[in-house]
Amino acid sequence: MRNNNIRDVWAKGETVVSAWLSIGNAYTAEIAGWSGYDCVLVDLQHGMTDIQTMISMLQAISATPATPIVRVPSCDPAVIMKSLDAGAFGIICPMINSAEEAKAFVAATRYPPLGTRSFGPARGLLYGGADYFAHADNAIVRLGMIETREGLEALDEIVAVDGLDGIFVGPNDLGLALGKGTLGDPTDETVREAILRCLAAAKAHGKHAGIFCPSSAVAARRSNEGFDFVVPNSDANLLKSALNAEANGARVSIRK
Repeated sequence: MRNNNIRDVWAKGETVVSAWLSIGNAYTAEIAGWSGYDCVLVDLQHGMTDIQTMISMLQAISATPATPIVRVPSCDPAVIMKSLDAGAFGIICPMINSAEEAKAFVAATRYPPLGTRSFGPARGLLYGGADYFAHADNAIVRLGMIETREGLEALDEIVAVDGLDGIFVGPNDLGLALGKGTLGDPTDETVREAILRCLAAAKAHGKHAGIFCPSSAVAARRSNEGFDFVVPNSDANLLKSALNAEANGARVSIRK
């Protein structure tokens, strides 16, 4: 079976750097895959894409050195299984608020007898290899998102769930849940402490901890703190920033 870059990087004790695709387009997915990231995530929750476009994006990523992963919209077994069958080697699931939800998430990603995933790997078999079925349960990466008060309260129980590789922190939703607003790099002490609680809980249970960051500088800082899966912004945000900078630069030059 094909190697999962995420597990390879973790095995070396290093931090995974992931691209985050909010734009539903196979070409941008291919570009991201050739840009030096360990993995490339297709965002089905808030990204401007659907299942069919996701499949095309996973196909594009598959032709690059990066490992394809997906953030699903919810803990819906049908969408989780479809994403895996389409070739995703990792799933990030939002709004995990209890150990029961974490267990349901893990079960949807595992074949019986360990889980409830039905057989039909389709592109997973093409991308993963002829022995996909034998190794998929161990190769696939599973991260549950902590972004609510309920998730924080159940943190220790969630990270203790067997088969869950770790957690992924959504700073904006966590800030909203705590009544502190949205900020990719929170300055409010309550939110900052909650983020570090997530990190500490994951490490205490021997699990991995990921987080979305607004820049590479913040991602590097989070890595130094102990997070071993970082996302330095999204394609949409980076594109908007670059376009804005070029437009402003051109105007300054023209008007001199």
